[in-house]
Amino acid sequence: MRSAWLVAAACALLLTGCAREAEPFGAEVRVDFDRSGPTRVLAHGWADRESGRKVTAEDPVRIASISKLVLAIGLMRLVEQGQLDLDGDVSAYLGWSLRHPAHPDTPISLRLLMSHRSGLTDEGGYVSHAASRTRELVENPAAWNADYGPGEWFQYTNLNFVVVAAVMERVTGERFDRLMDRLVLDPLGIDACYNWASCSDQAIARAVVIYRASGEVGVDALGGQRPACPVVAAPDGSCDLDAWQPGENGGLFGPQGGLRISALDLAKIGRLLLQGGELNGVRLLMPESVDEMFRPLWEFNGVNGATYEAETGDPGGAFFCRYGLATQTLATQRPVCDDDGFGDGVERVGHGGDAYGLVSGLWIDRDSGTGVAFYITGGDLARKGQHSAFYAVEEDLLER
Repeated sequence: MRSAWLVAAACALLLTGCAREAEPFGAEVRVDFDRSGPTRVLAHGWADRESGRKVTAEDPVRIASISKLVLAIGLMRLVEQGQLDLDGDVSAYLGWSLRHPAHPDTPISLRLLMSHRSGLTDEGGYVSHAASRTRELVENPAAWNADYGPGEWFQYTNLNFVVVAAVMERVTGERFDRLMDRLVLDPLGIDACYNWASCSDQAIARAVVIYRASGEVGVDALGGQRPACPVVAAPDGSCDLDAWQPGENGGLFGPQGGLRISALDLAKIGRLLLQGGELNGVRLLMPESVDEMFRPLWEFNGVNGATYEAETGDPGGAFFCRYGLATQTLATQRPVCDDDGFGDGVERVGHGGDAYGLVSGLWIDRDSGTGVAFYITGGDLARKGQHSAFYAVEEDLLER
């Protein structure tokens, strides 16, 4: 125990990855932080097994659904600037009518989309390729919950954020990945990107390969090279980004899960939120906007929503119990809720991620001014947690 503590302390001081014998295939990275900066950094395992490159906390990884929380920061900047209204009908921004087929008279707002209460589902698909059209995705009857209308039900839905990104593009005329650079990433000095188009060569050279527990590559085996198509290619193999039009293909740059960012830079996002929207003298949001992001808009009462993402399956307990504007609140004090992965009863806010063999989280305790950013690749996701709806590998890392 003493030697493990010394290794952890050395990592925290050096702010670099510390290698130890990894699990069979993947990596574990954890950054603890407070308002002033990182307080502990743990990193072990592989960024790229084929090249023999060990992971560090500075290496960018596809962070999955935490991408939604970072999008929310950009969205709230546009709200503060008066370009967007959280409660207006998004049809006015899209240039076409977004309506639940069974509830054609009920407007759908950004607030409903951002809190997964729009009535949309992922049953009709949401992953967008170079030739996708957002309007076609939502015109599929399978994209809508047949039993509940807008505002009536919580159902975690990636397609919501494809629509939100289309709205953001329409009102600004900017490509989503470049818009997020301007609104969030560049002002904070973060070298990150939604999909790979706008990432630096240095970031691409350090990309973390996401492995599944079997050892199979889930995504991002780049070999240090910029991909020929930095987004998902069309079925015919085409990848013409010059054909981009604002709002036509809101999912092209993966707003729901495609952000590539390092754990250390993810901790900067956490510190920004801990400090009420300001980091290192740069103010992106007013404190009131951060409060609004974290204010729960839905709370599970036992019958008013689906408490897990359909793609990941039922963890055997309620994982989602409180949700705001692309933010989740943990440790809900209800018998039906199992949303305390830390196992300490502390209320934290943030978001988790789960895709292609990676699980991740950015969780902050606003009262204590502390937080944790982490990800795991190649972990055993068949083993559920002992005391929560989190995976066992997450509980293990969070409790260290």
